[in-house]
Amino acid sequence: MLKQYLQFKLSQKLSPQQIQLMKLIQLPTQAFEQRIKQELEENPALDTGKDDTDEDQFDEFDNSEDDYNDNEEINTEDINIDEYLSDDDVPDYRTQVSNYSSDDEEKVMPYAAGTSFTQHLNSQLNTFRLNDEERDIAEFLVGSVDESGYIRRTLSDIMDDLAFTQNIFTTEDKIETVLHKVHQLDPAGVGARNLQECLSIQLHRKEKYPDVELACHIIDKAFDQFTKKHYKKLLQKFDITEIQLKDAIEEIERLNPKPGGSYAGNNRMVEHVVPDFAIKIVDGELDLTLNGRNAPELHVSREYSNMMKGYKEAKDKSKSQKDAVLFIKQKLDAAKWFIEAIRQRQQTLFVTMSSIMHYQKEYFLSGDERKLKPMILKDIADEIDMDVSTVSRVANSKYVDTPYGTKLIKEFFSESMTNDQGEEVSTREIKKILETVIEEENKKKPLTDEKLAQILKEKGYPIARRTVAKYREQLDISVARLRKKI
Repeated sequence: MLKQYLQFKLSQKLSPQQIQLMKLIQLPTQAFEQRIKQELEENPALDTGKDDTDEDQFDEFDNSEDDYNDNEEINTEDINIDEYLSDDDVPDYRTQVSNYSSDDEEKVMPYAAGTSFTQHLNSQLNTFRLNDEERDIAEFLVGSVDESGYIRRTLSDIMDDLAFTQNIFTTEDKIETVLHKVHQLDPAGVGARNLQECLSIQLHRKEKYPDVELACHIIDKAFDQFTKKHYKKLLQKFDITEIQLKDAIEEIERLNPKPGGSYAGNNRMVEHVVPDFAIKIVDGELDLTLNGRNAPELHVSREYSNMMKGYKEAKDKSKSQKDAVLFIKQKLDAAKWFIEAIRQRQQTLFVTMSSIMHYQKEYFLSGDERKLKPMILKDIADEIDMDVSTVSRVANSKYVDTPYGTKLIKEFFSESMTNDQGEEVSTREIKKILETVIEEENKKKPLTDEKLAQILKEKGYPIARRTVAKYREQLDISVARLRKKI
């Protein structure tokens, strides 16, 4: 049986504008600049401080009929034209906010031209006598070398690819023979299939001093014991002294585990970190500035404002004019909202970072990580009266330039624990002390996690062994056995 009834329910929904604002807040400086370029391309009513040709603006206007067909039901008589007319080309926030850094000019990253890593390797193949089939195989192998200098594929996979993509039918033995010639290319170790082969190639290219010969034997015949630092087994296996083993290990440590990274002309795209904020110490006080690239000079296009003005002054308004004004209204609304969103983004970034700076004032004045206070997202969110998710968006992807280097903002957040005196201390402080203890340990007898926990307890930080292990892994420090040295 069907029934009808009324139900009242409160629900909170984000508008499309709020969602886009959250996305803008999350973007770091470089991604934010790309987003602005995209908006400028999509919305002809949005303009920068630079002069654009009228032809470009009208081209985009003429091709955008589909954007406003859905708005035909809007009554153009209800549109207040005066709201869209303004003589001010500069948005208010450009004159009200003064927290820009000195790099408020446009910066273009230059790109260096040069020979790629693959081209560098291919050019060396000309020094070998190779028949047509061998050259094709060699060029395919060179093309399979990754940016670290390795070929991380099996010979059977390479053989299949040669057959399917190059129409070259060959054998694994033939590929192995050509691969040994690729191993003769510079830098030494390039084309290796694993770390052991990479180190072995480099050692066999060296002059055969006793230390080098012993290092070759260790890598070729006892690589597993070497990686696990079973030094006693190595001493017994090769019947050598500790001094000889130490000299051989020093030879191995001089080798390059990533030969591809040593090529100076390697034109890989490098990600440059652009600080979103800068903190300086001026007369003993902290001074925070927002990167000027986060405050672009945007304004509503004068050309589109003039179109609105022309429509207002026209006595006889045709249907095409009414359709045009609906499109112009849509684009002008979007442009005004985008400019307002940028202002809100700036304000949110600055307020959030300012709160973090003052919360961690002792650290920013001294640079001592042990003075970092326990701080979670909620602490800052409560202080600035914003949502935790907003603070998270600012912290996760933004960098700040400090007197002690460029730091990711989320690194300043940490959980707290209670020491033996009942004080709340940051886990970052404990990690720093743990790192210092491990640096000062006797490397011949590294401290186990159990002993590290005992030392921290003596220093006033009663934490369990498993917690020590977790912090050690977060610091990317190996277990005691792998930290051992002769």
